Amino acid sequence: MKLSALNPAGPERRPQLTRERVMAAAIELADREGIESISMRRLAQELGVEAMSLYTHVRSKNDLLDGMADAVISQVPVSAEGAGWKASLRQLSLAARGVMLRHPWAPRIVEAQATPGPAALQYVNGVLGILREGGFSITQTHHALHILGSRLLGFTQALFDDSGDLEPEAAAALASALGASHPYVVEMALAVTHGGALGRCDDDAEFEFALDFLLDGLARMQSG
Repeated sequence: MKLSALNPAGPERRPQLTRERVMAAAIELADREGIESISMRRLAQELGVEAMSLYTHVRSKNDLLDGMADAVISQVPVSAEGAGWKASLRQLSLAARGVMLRHPWAPRIVEAQATPGPAALQYVNGVLGILREGGFSITQTHHALHILGSRLLGFTQALFDDSGDLEPEAAAALASALGASHPYVVEMALAVTHGGALGRCDDDAEFEFALDFLLDGLARMQSG
């Protein structure tokens, strides 16, 4: 008896390997296990293919990482329906932040890109359109891009990470070790702990505070 008589559908076929499928699998793996887990060999295992077959769709690991960054940026909506340029940029930036929080490895990869991909170019074009149609000159628009920087893509390159919370023993050790030589560092570190004067740092609140501060400044520059 023929095999096809027992299984009319024949052997189960894997979905066709495409660049989009490779990127989706890589993003899922990075979300689950971190960007350090990404290698051509490991990704091939995830897809159930030989590593060499990936090179039909990605030229190198750097090409893979660039593609992953662009695929993440493509998840950010380009259009905004805010009432005016300020509301539209705020809406876009916060939407981008939501995407980056779902893919916490992505900001580092986006920053490392040598050249923007198609999705990044489309997003930047949308931002430029909001500013130009909002009445900004080309010079002011150029300044705005530099001022807002990575916040337009939903993340901020902070000077230092103060999102953690020191245990009492660690706080005491910090004060003892650095209190005399670095008093202001110790003062700030203690202020942003759970029991400190400022309370534990809220990254989302700080992002929105900085974004609104910059947007207000751009509004004054435009009207000046």
